[in-house]
Amino acid sequence: MKKKLFGTDGIRGVANIHPMTTEIAMQLGRAAAYMCKKGDRRHRIVIGKDTRLSGYMLENALVAGICSMGVDVLLVGPLPTPGIAFITSSMRADAGVVISASHNAYQDNGIKFFSHDGFKLPDETELKMEELIFTKKIDSLRPIASEVGKAFRIDDAQGRYIVFLKNSFPKDLDLKGLRIVLDCANGAAYKVAPAVLEELGAEVIRLGVEPNGTNINAGCGSLHPQVISEAVKANRAHLGIALDGDADRVIFVDEFGNEVDGDHIMAICATDMLAKGTLAEKTLVATVMSNMGLDIAVKKAGGKVVKTAVGDRYVVEEMLRHGYNLGGEQSGHMIFLDSNTTGDGMVSALQVLAILQRSGKSLSELAKVMIALPQVLVNVRVKERQDISQVPEVDKAIEDAEQKLDENGRVLIRYSGTEPLLRIMLEGQDKYQITELAHNIATAVETHMGGSKEGN
Repeated sequence: MKKKLFGTDGIRGVANIHPMTTEIAMQLGRAAAYMCKKGDRRHRIVIGKDTRLSGYMLENALVAGICSMGVDVLLVGPLPTPGIAFITSSMRADAGVVISASHNAYQDNGIKFFSHDGFKLPDETELKMEELIFTKKIDSLRPIASEVGKAFRIDDAQGRYIVFLKNSFPKDLDLKGLRIVLDCANGAAYKVAPAVLEELGAEVIRLGVEPNGTNINAGCGSLHPQVISEAVKANRAHLGIALDGDADRVIFVDEFGNEVDGDHIMAICATDMLAKGTLAEKTLVATVMSNMGLDIAVKKAGGKVVKTAVGDRYVVEEMLRHGYNLGGEQSGHMIFLDSNTTGDGMVSALQVLAILQRSGKSLSELAKVMIALPQVLVNVRVKERQDISQVPEVDKAIEDAEQKLDENGRVLIRYSGTEPLLRIMLEGQDKYQITELAHNIATAVETHMGGSKEGN
């Protein structure tokens, strides 16, 4: 069955327009509550959110739906997505809900779910929730009197998560002597992230810590690393750390203001873990979007890279299936399964900072472990998701690019799981060549599929 609501990372769209409406949110709450009820005991679901204005209405709708099914709600307020996964697991709740559209602009919002153990729901569970909603199987189930659910606010959720993050950092190290520029994207980590770094001893220059409901990700955060780049140089900082709106991803810049993306972070961490003998099965899990330079760096250090489809949930599924403990995406999602069940920007940042402090090296020195091959990504906004193989002109442009690159590069074409975008990624040894080939494909898509190019 094809999912009608859920994408690769929950449900996402413009707030107050289908499917991101209060009506759907309430139905999702009812479906989630129904699925988590087992036995006669009281059940509890955690709800957290980022700083978007629309979070209030969606939160209340979810609470109404969950309580209407006789399940209690634990409200934690603004908290990073990985923080909600942690609270769900540590408080032995039956499920967790995150209201966030991650790196999207404030007018969008999203809803994603965690199971009782803090892991994102598998496809089959999401399909079951959709079935309950669209078949109206649970519409007649209406607990009454004392069986209706209640909502409670967990006032110390941020403190619990701060302690958890600090415990993921080696006890014999601190961050004294480091000057760090931190950009919280005016998002969910605006309180917890600076607190963690400062309590560990760092001098923190704070950016993106004044959310107003409409400025999340607006010219700040991991989508705009040039902001911390300039701040690092201006403040003569040792490095910069940029989170996204829900703080499940992180991007660095080194002491010279150069971006250090997720692939380089994975290379730094994987090679360090290989040296210490702590990388499970000597294997790193990445997605098909990761640069071939990552494979080369990890192989040189004695390990290997396994690739999955795009989406951190697929990375985690592969890790759980084979017992791996490190995985991630080029975008900055990193999963350290020894520490948390999902991508956690601050856990990732602390792992890199620990390596930096223990080695005595600068971030620019650490990043040299990987040399990236030239890579070009062009996005084309499309009206509908057509089967590309059924559009001969586009299919031919892709085939031509593959023939010209041969074994010296690759072509990856995929639709975004969260936006109406066709992503065209080419990798090879000649930046000029792959740029030209990528734009040839994009032009074919614009001409024959009615799209509009958003890439450079």
